[in-house]
Amino acid sequence: MKGDGEVGGGSEASGRYSEPGYLDLPLRAFLGLLADDQPAPAGGAAAALGVALAASLCAMTARLSGRQLPEAAELAAEAGRLADLVAPLAQADAEAYRAVIAARRRPTAAQAEPGAALAVALSDAADVPLRVAEIGAQVAALATRLAARGNPNLHGDAVTAALLAEAGTRSACALVRINLSGAESDERLARVACLLAAIPPAPA
Repeated sequence: MKGDGEVGGGSEASGRYSEPGYLDLPLRAFLGLLADDQPAPAGGAAAALGVALAASLCAMTARLSGRQLPEAAELAAEAGRLADLVAPLAQADAEAYRAVIAARRRPTAAQAEPGAALAVALSDAADVPLRVAEIGAQVAALATRLAARGNPNLHGDAVTAALLAEAGTRSACALVRINLSGAESDERLARVACLLAAIPPAPA
């Protein structure tokens, strides 16, 4: 997330949020959205796409490791499946965070207490990065396996995938903790701790 930056009404009115989905944008255009002065897309979207890049690298490495790994085709398919799962979460995270921004700005008289809507929005916003972290941990394990046993000519690609997956997982876990900072008993915090503990050491 980019913090509490203003979601300019003019940007919304001009169609800023009716543009094609992030996955349909040219890379330069998405990077422009990430760098601009709007609060979303931000850290969660970057984490999701980092994990998606890692999964895609795993798919490539597995496809080119048929001589080294009898299960190469299955690993490539699994990597592709994980990439397909995590990439759309970049959009989902931005949408969830926009709901947080809306809750900060438009408290309703119907709420039992002023922070109730915001607490709900933050809790909901924790779900997307948690899913990113769960997928990222799987990708990190897959990348570590490919780095150890896959095509040695693609060792660097597998290592890059492992590092990207680890970074995306750790980043997503941090966002979950931030969103749930006012809910210390939330069971998702324990899930985050387990995911962090399970990340394999990055291969050399």
